[in-house]
Amino acid sequence: MRQFAETGLVAIDLANTWDEWLDDPERLPDVAALHRFCAELNEPFRIGTPTAELPDLGDLEEVREVRERLRAMLACDPPERTRALARWVDELPLRALVQDSSGTPRLRLAAQDGTGLADRIAVRAVAELLDIAASGDWERLRLCAAGSCEDVFVDRSRPGRRQFCSTRCANRAHAAASRARHR
Repeated sequence: MRQFAETGLVAIDLANTWDEWLDDPERLPDVAALHRFCAELNEPFRIGTPTAELPDLGDLEEVREVRERLRAMLACDPPERTRALARWVDELPLRALVQDSSGTPRLRLAAQDGTGLADRIAVRAVAELLDIAASGDWERLRLCAAGSCEDVFVDRSRPGRRQFCSTRCANRAHAAASRARHR
C-alpha cells in the first residue's frame, strides 16, 4: 500500500490522496485512512486529547473538502494560484507566531486554539505553500502531465522542465506515445 507521507508536505501529500490510476481513486476512503494520513504526517487528531482518539466521519468529509479546494487552487496558473491562496488565507482561522530559528526570528502561521482537524490541516498546507513560494519554487509547483494523473509535485530539476510526478507516470506516457507512433 502506498504511503501518504511521500513528500512530507501536507499540501502536496493531501492533494495527492486522489489517484486516478487506482480502480477506486479515493485514497482517503474511511476514517482509518485519515487516521493513518494524520499519523504519517505528524498531525494530531484532537488538540488536548489522547492521540489514540480517531478522527470522525465529519473530520473525513471536511478534510476531503480541504483537499478539493487545494487541488483546484494548485491547478491554476501561478498568478491565479496566488490570488486563490490569498482568498483562502482570509477565510482560515489562523494566527501568526514568531519562532526562534537558530537565533533568528521567523514568522510562522498556526491554527488558532480549538481549531478542528480540517482547518489545522488547511493552515499547515497554506504555511507550506508560502514556504514553497518563499524558496522560489512557486512557479515550479506543477500538476503531472500524464493523461489521467493529477498528482502535484515541485519540480526541483536543474532545468526546471520536469513534466511528470514520478517515473511511473513518465514511463506510462512515453509507452503510450511510442504505441501511438507505431500504429
